Amino acid sequence: MHSLKRKQILKTDLAGAWRFFSDPTNLATITPASMNFRITSPPHEGEMYAGQIIRYKVTVAPTITVQWITEITHVRKPYFFVDEQRRGPYAFWHHQHLFREIDGGIEMTDEVNYEVPFGPLGRLVNRLFVGPKLEGIFEHRNKVLSGIYPV
Repeated sequence: MHSLKRKQILKTDLAGAWRFFSDPTNLATITPASMNFRITSPPHEGEMYAGQIIRYKVTVAPTITVQWITEITHVRKPYFFVDEQRRGPYAFWHHQHLFREIDGGIEMTDEVNYEVPFGPLGRLVNRLFVGPKLEGIFEHRNKVLSGIYPV
């Protein structure tokens, strides 16, 4: 099992952070353009809820596009939500999005636990490709969000 944890301070309030991060259409804004991220689920009106299924297509490597299906498994507005992969490129994916009010804004924490398929080969692929790619994706998110919510 591999883990990635990122914290970022955003100059907004809990309601603003929740509005942005609980809307899956904003994922394309914070995902690198090279990943060609697209939501393929029908548009959802209303609040995020536990049990919500979201379908995406994402380019994971040049010429390799995969379908990714996640389920929102836990929601406690405006403090956290969890998405888990139901189908996609990982053997296991559990992503917690946590929001905590602090002086001058909110502290957002992303905590991802994941596993790459294919056993020992997957561990090598993670070390050489998947891990660095995820680090890059979250670094990109950090930069984009710093522009949207400057501290």
